[in-house]
Amino acid sequence: MPGSVLAVMAHPDDLELWAGGTLALHAQHAPVVGAIQAHDPIRDAEAQAGAKVLGIDVELHPRLDAATVGDLIRRHRPDVLITHPTDDVHPDHRAAAEAVLAGLPEAHIATSSPRRLYTCDSYNSLTLNGPVTASVIIDISGTFEQKMRALAEHRSQPITEHFGPMAETLSSLWGARIGTARAEAFRPLPILGRLPAAAHL
Repeated sequence: MPGSVLAVMAHPDDLELWAGGTLALHAQHAPVVGAIQAHDPIRDAEAQAGAKVLGIDVELHPRLDAATVGDLIRRHRPDVLITHPTDDVHPDHRAAAEAVLAGLPEAHIATSSPRRLYTCDSYNSLTLNGPVTASVIIDISGTFEQKMRALAEHRSQPITEHFGPMAETLSSLWGARIGTARAEAFRPLPILGRLPAAAHL
């Protein structure tokens, strides 16, 4: 069964855009918390509304730094942690990923959490070093509409003309790779030199 998730991301709409279908899927079985940096009252309210649609909790933090990430891990003890690619094209995304990498080791030693660390997709699946390389692709066909409803809560952002069509395109392309209608892509990162174990192929 899907385990508990902590998603540490930069912007209020990042939870929905890059991992909304997967977060909604996990939330059917386990606690899911999204941690993002607080912005302004409008965007923070949109984050709360989007999280409600996904069925997850959201925390807004004045700063997303290593200390914040360490505290989040100690409090929530997630099975899975998701963040942005470390080579993301957006500097705010890279900063969030760097905070995760800096805050994770001590917290993991203290709690043995998370057991798995993943980075998510990015703008048109491109990073500073080329296309996103994803070895884990999650079928979100059953939660895609929920993801899109949550994304639509971010009315202050260009959802209809930009982020919405991109989410549709990316989910369709990743879905085609695994023979489903919709999917989201993730890449595992090692935690203190260990990757997630696989029982079988």
